[in-house]
Amino acid sequence: MGYKLELSIKLNPKFSIKKAHELQGRLSEKLSFEDTLPETVDYVAGVDVAYLKGLSVGAVVVLDFDTLSVVEFQVAHVKTRFPYVPTLLSFMEIPPAYLAIRKLHLEPDVFLVDGQGFAHPYGLGFASHLGLILDKPTVGVAKSRLCGKLESIGNHQQVALLNDDGVVIGAEVITKQRTKPVYVSVGNKVSLERAVRLVVSCAQKYRLPEPVRMAHLIAGSEKRKLQSAL
Repeated sequence: MGYKLELSIKLNPKFSIKKAHELQGRLSEKLSFEDTLPETVDYVAGVDVAYLKGLSVGAVVVLDFDTLSVVEFQVAHVKTRFPYVPTLLSFMEIPPAYLAIRKLHLEPDVFLVDGQGFAHPYGLGFASHLGLILDKPTVGVAKSRLCGKLESIGNHQQVALLNDDGVVIGAEVITKQRTKPVYVSVGNKVSLERAVRLVVSCAQKYRLPEPVRMAHLIAGSEKRKLQSAL
C-alpha cells in the first residue's frame, strides 16, 4: 500500500516527555481538516490495540460501508517498547496498528480509530498520528473526553461541539439513545462534519460504530489466544 512509518519515535536514553510533546505539536500542524474522501465510501476500517504482559496487539478490520459486514481483518503483535504515558499513547499504539494495517489486501477509504484525533491536549492523538503515517483519512472515536468544553448547537440533541480556547476540536456524539456519548474528532484528511456523519452511519445497534467495535473484539480475541498460549 505504500504506507510510510516515519513519524513515530523510539524510546532511547535521551527520550523526554517534553520532547515528545513538542514533536506532537509540530506534527499536529501537518494535519489536514479538509474532506478528501470520495463521495461514495466503499470500505471503512476500524483500528484498536490491546495489551498483554509486555505485548501490544494491533487489530484492523475492514467493513463494507453499505452493509457493515466484515470483509477482511488482520492482527499483529509486537513487544511493547514504549511506556504508558498519558497523552503519549499513540507512541505505544502505532507499531502494532501499523503492522496489522500493512497486512491488508483491501485498501479502506477511511479508518475509524479507537482513540483521540485532534481533540487532544497536544493536537495529536492516536487517530491523528496514524493518519499522518498512513497519509490516509482517519477519524478519532474516543469513549471519554480528554479536553475541550461542550458547546451546544441550537436545538441539536445528538451532537455538541468540543471547543478549546475558541477552536472547535471535535464533537460529543450520542450514537444510541440512553447510552453514553462518544467523542469524535478529525484524525487527518477529513472534515469534522464528515467524520461525525461517518460515525453515526456506522453506529447502528451499539454505542460504538461497528468498525471500532469489531476491531476491539478482534484485538481482545487475539489477546486471549496469546494468553492461553503462555
